[in-house]
Amino acid sequence: MSLDPSLKTKGGLAFHRNVLKRGERIERLKESKNFDPDAKPVLGLQKTGNRKVSIGKK
Repeated sequence: MSLDPSLKTKGGLAFHRNVLKRGERIERLKESKNFDPDAKPVLGLQKTGNRKVSIGKK
């Protein structure tokens, strides 16, 4: 019997996620200098885009 492709975990996370976890969003905001932990409240973080860049096939 074969294993369904959705259950294989050899590559870890092999697909693109549109939604980032809180820690990932904070890291992105720190990189773009838009995050100040002292001035900003805990709730209501700025939205961050997670775009997958794909290069067209030749």
